[in-house]
Amino acid sequence: MSADSQRLSTLAQAVGQAASRLEERSWERALDTQLHKLLKTGHQDTVDAALNSLFSVDLNGYDVLMDSVEAVSESATITVETDGDAVQYDVLLVAAPILAWTRYNIASGPIPADVLNTLSAHFSAHLLADGTKLAMASNLFSIDQLPRTHAETYAKMNKLAQAAIKGVAVKSDVKPPETAPFLADTRYLMAAVVTPHGGPLFRWQMAGAHLHQADERRTALEAWRTQAEPTVARLLPGCGIELLLPEAYYMACREADKLIRPVSIRAAVHYLTHTLACEPAELRAVIAGFGEEAADGQIDEYRVAFTRRADADVIYGVVWPLYGQEDEEGTPPEGPLAGGLANLLQPRTPVEEIVEHLNAAGVSVIKKLGERYVAEYCDDCGAPLFADPSGELVHAEMPEDAPAGTEHFH
Repeated sequence: MSADSQRLSTLAQAVGQAASRLEERSWERALDTQLHKLLKTGHQDTVDAALNSLFSVDLNGYDVLMDSVEAVSESATITVETDGDAVQYDVLLVAAPILAWTRYNIASGPIPADVLNTLSAHFSAHLLADGTKLAMASNLFSIDQLPRTHAETYAKMNKLAQAAIKGVAVKSDVKPPETAPFLADTRYLMAAVVTPHGGPLFRWQMAGAHLHQADERRTALEAWRTQAEPTVARLLPGCGIELLLPEAYYMACREADKLIRPVSIRAAVHYLTHTLACEPAELRAVIAGFGEEAADGQIDEYRVAFTRRADADVIYGVVWPLYGQEDEEGTPPEGPLAGGLANLLQPRTPVEEIVEHLNAAGVSVIKKLGERYVAEYCDDCGAPLFADPSGELVHAEMPEDAPAGTEHFH
């Protein structure tokens, strides 16, 4: 590792080993300062080297560094000279996820100015604290079009922050990458929220909301959905949509990744029943766990293959990836009940959750394969391979007489 990578590793480990909050915060400030320098100059490789090293020798240090680099790339305190006075602002990059599903095409790309102004007004009025400023990116992003590195996220956050402070519009990306069409996918609005240093960002952080912040958060989400959905629907014609709570960039993306999974199953069943003119009860689902070849049996994702009940040909498939603390045993309980009573409650496993969503969609014949498969993909088109009812990995292909569409595997 370079000297800068080694310094990151050492500081991250120092944060994890701190014996008091004061010491921890002192190390965190030093780590944040180092990360700001590296991300500002685009040295993503230096950060990645430190992360890779810590992952193999100190998982606690890895978690500390990952939390820190995400925080530094999505938030900052910046100083602006105004009439000779230095004014400090806190900035947060926020993502507003939109779950979308359709049999057609889920749009992305530039947002018309009038639509952007309407969405920005609703965003400020229903979600943000008084006294904040906002700049919303003028693109509706697919996951392929989001910043791909922490350095890119840092640059996006600063670009939008400057626009918010100056009160100017943000130019749309010149030519965003193409995005693959899926039956169900997530789209994102991105914005920078700016507040005077130490001030609240969201409505539920304002002084009068502290005692009932959870209710304020729910109220804000309901208002955002009520007011923004008709406008968002104009951007996503022919789609069913659900707006999620806008949050800090990385948290919002992770929540959207998890919540799109059940939508993908519902969309697949809806597509198959309408395309093949059959009932959900005439379908069969096959669930199999997949992982990397050298991952000591770890399951990284489940793949759900669909067949007709009468034959074994896989006609469609959905991928259910696992995130964070999730594994084949289920996500451990969190929150106030994490001890005591919750210890007696067995968390739902991902397979149980998948079965629940299949049943809710009307699919009752479900086969669960006990074998763990190596994640393989089609050499020609790159599509994931799915396990058929006999356990053989195959390419999912719709019957030849099925109507052509734009569907892809999620």
